Amino acid sequence: MIRVLLADDQALVRGAFALLVNSTDDMEVVGEAGSGEEAVTLTMDLRPDVVLMDIRMPSTDGIEATRQIFADDASNGSRVLILTTFETDTNVLRGLRAGACGFLPKDTRPDALLNAIRTVAAGESLLSPGATKAVITRALSRPEAPAPERLASLTAREREVLRLVAAGRSNREIADELVVSPLTAKTHVARILAKLGARDRVHLVIAAYEAGLR
Repeated sequence: MIRVLLADDQALVRGAFALLVNSTDDMEVVGEAGSGEEAVTLTMDLRPDVVLMDIRMPSTDGIEATRQIFADDASNGSRVLILTTFETDTNVLRGLRAGACGFLPKDTRPDALLNAIRTVAAGESLLSPGATKAVITRALSRPEAPAPERLASLTAREREVLRLVAAGRSNREIADELVVSPLTAKTHVARILAKLGARDRVHLVIAAYEAGLR
């Protein structure tokens, strides 16, 4: 059973999400937070699998709450999926850097939201088309910078794999393009994650674009 914590300052919104989540057979709402501070406290106390986090909340916003949740590994394995009506490049990048592993608009279809929760709970990451566009737009608007030192640790093949990850390719698509097995492609991605100290593929995309590797 996937345990979900809802964080939104609007009770009606939390209620709607709670009805949706609790209508499934594989997930349940274990808590509700009306502020960023409460979201941090409840995450530490309840250890949910997934936190659905709104950005705009009084006092501590959702992005700062996310940062606090992941500070000093206080998340205890919880993963944050941000839901918002404001998919600006600043919000998306701040949220991802704070530790969020997903970013979706609040008007996401119910079935898509439930699948997103399952995806995040399984350890994967996701970005809506709008959030992806925001990341790319921000990256392309900046002067191309030389790759940081940490990218220098990658082999030529790993840099090519990273470029394909940034282009949105799956492990199977990477394998097909490079004419290697899916297991080999998966191994390359795992090694890149380890070398760059990245949490997931979303953060690899950010690293690639910030380094001008596209």
